[in-house]
Amino acid sequence: MTVNTILLDFTVDKEVVADRHKRDLALMNIEAALNEFIRNSSKKHFMEMPGGFLQVLTADRGVFITVRGFVEGLISINIEYFKGEEEPPLFNYEEGRLLESSVQCALRSNRSKMFPPIRRGAPFDVYLTSSDERILEYDIDEVLFEEKSPYQKVQIVHSKSFGNLLLLDDLQNLSERDLIYTETLMQRGKEDYRDKEIVILGGGDGALLWELLKEQPKFVTMLELDKVVMDACKKYMRSACGDCLDNYNGSNYEIIVDDCVKVLNNYIKEGRKFDYVFGDLTDVPISPTPQGEVWDFIRLILNNSLKVLKPDGKYMTHANGASSPTSLEMLESEFSKLQPSVTFTQDSAFVPSFMEDWVFYQVSFKK
Repeated sequence: MTVNTILLDFTVDKEVVADRHKRDLALMNIEAALNEFIRNSSKKHFMEMPGGFLQVLTADRGVFITVRGFVEGLISINIEYFKGEEEPPLFNYEEGRLLESSVQCALRSNRSKMFPPIRRGAPFDVYLTSSDERILEYDIDEVLFEEKSPYQKVQIVHSKSFGNLLLLDDLQNLSERDLIYTETLMQRGKEDYRDKEIVILGGGDGALLWELLKEQPKFVTMLELDKVVMDACKKYMRSACGDCLDNYNGSNYEIIVDDCVKVLNNYIKEGRKFDYVFGDLTDVPISPTPQGEVWDFIRLILNNSLKVLKPDGKYMTHANGASSPTSLEMLESEFSKLQPSVTFTQDSAFVPSFMEDWVFYQVSFKK
């Protein structure tokens, strides 16, 4: 059961909206075209408003239609109705294209666009957002796991394209098709992890730990706060995390369920040093300035991570989408403020379930 909203846009001559006679003719033609595809469409209300007009129509099946005219030369039509689980759609895609063509011809529009139905109120959400806040629609057909942990909303859903997909607070985190994310984060083939000591901050999906263990490190310590994430992933994301989340202690790894900031502070006091520190935590925020709680957390993690790095060690982290350059620039500015001074390299990869290029950084001390 969903509320379906179909959106149509038409670019028209400005006079079609501004001139009363042309406007009335246009509205009459729109109503006639609608009646070809939506039974008993009829006008219920009209009002002039600053910058244009608004007309409201209703039709059978509780269909609610708004026609909005803008003096800049644009007419938009929104068609909204409730679709029961067994009910057919108001019209199929091809019929929708015919409706679009009919209205476009009637308005003598030189450009038009019809969007597929936006489905709201469904049992599970199929819409997520990109790093720069574009709407992405997924072919999600099942919710496998959902629980609100003390720290975040944890879901694992199934996508026809991406397999099982981990969502944290309704944001894409990792899917079964996203090995490229982990391999780019760890710079597989470019870094040598054999006999190295490594600490992972976060990484609750287990994918980074699982891939690092294949590189024969000396020891890997993973610091993850949210046990709910690990419990969900060890059941539903095994193609990504293998069996490394089944036991929190292995021959060359340990998973500590605790606040990574607290554990890092203990490592600093103990003088512990690592060859690699992975920041597999929060994304870099989309914000006008590098201020606020999340940025303060990022600065704290950066500074404390350097304190536990060996002189030739590296801090490896993900950042955000390549389509959010301002946030990336702000993060690079934070790198330039670190003491001791550091140098950094950048890499990126198209992550399937993110549907965009994602940016990763490798930070080391200046020689």
